[in-house]
Amino acid sequence: MLNIAELTHVYANGVRALDRVSLSIPKGMYGLLGPNGAGKSTLMRTVATLQAPTSGSIRFGEIDVIKNPEALRRTLGYLPQDFGVYPRVSAQDMLDHMAVLKGIADSKVRRETVDDLLNQTNLWAVRKKALAGFSGGMRQRFGIAQALIGDPRLIIVDEPTAGLDPEERNRFLNLLAEIGDNTVVILSTHIVEDVSDLCPAMAIICDGRIVRTGEPAALIGELSGRIWTKTIDRSELEACRERLAVISTRLFAGRTVVHVLADADPGEGFARYDGGLEDVYFSTLHAARAAA
Repeated sequence: MLNIAELTHVYANGVRALDRVSLSIPKGMYGLLGPNGAGKSTLMRTVATLQAPTSGSIRFGEIDVIKNPEALRRTLGYLPQDFGVYPRVSAQDMLDHMAVLKGIADSKVRRETVDDLLNQTNLWAVRKKALAGFSGGMRQRFGIAQALIGDPRLIIVDEPTAGLDPEERNRFLNLLAEIGDNTVVILSTHIVEDVSDLCPAMAIICDGRIVRTGEPAALIGELSGRIWTKTIDRSELEACRERLAVISTRLFAGRTVVHVLADADPGEGFARYDGGLEDVYFSTLHAARAAA
């Protein structure tokens, strides 16, 4: 179990990136969902011991992460948002080098570890290829391979599917799903479908604060009968926003599809809509920003 309590981080320029964040994250996949700039990466970097918080505490099992960061690093796998590698080195040689850095000194054990990870991430066929020639999805799968070195008990992946095409995204998500139930895996993303597809528990972060937590199915159930939709001309959108709680819009065939949150039928041709996790996300952000 990862326990985060009252975690606050204020940068030198005065920006409060985290504001008293508290979370209890069990084993399995856990989604941290939020827009760009919400504080996701700051939180992940802080948990990964890459920066110290201004205040608050982090515990992973018996480890006090802030007082003893080295103890966490020995059991941590981390795939940051911007994952840099030596481009001319092959995947196999790079994983071998990283295994040495992780403390796997025995060459036979290291070779077995590297081979297993290359097979697990479906990179065996390109193990001799330079990383510079990898596609975006292959690089992300390599990133997971390096994060899995040493059988970590805590794995953090930050915006892992951003920029991937649909095929590579599916391949990568399937890989994440196979990691296992005995590990705490935090998936930090702004892509609702990633959390919907993978995570039995989640939190939504906005402006450095946790504004919603729960199980996706339960959160969707809380909106039952309260989401309404209508297709309108773009010229009507502003008037619609003035009268109703518009939580999201999208274009379809040149017209605007709006979703609104209302306890009763708002009339004027709106139809009840069976909301999904995207509606949970947008309605939560709408409420958080209205309260700010």
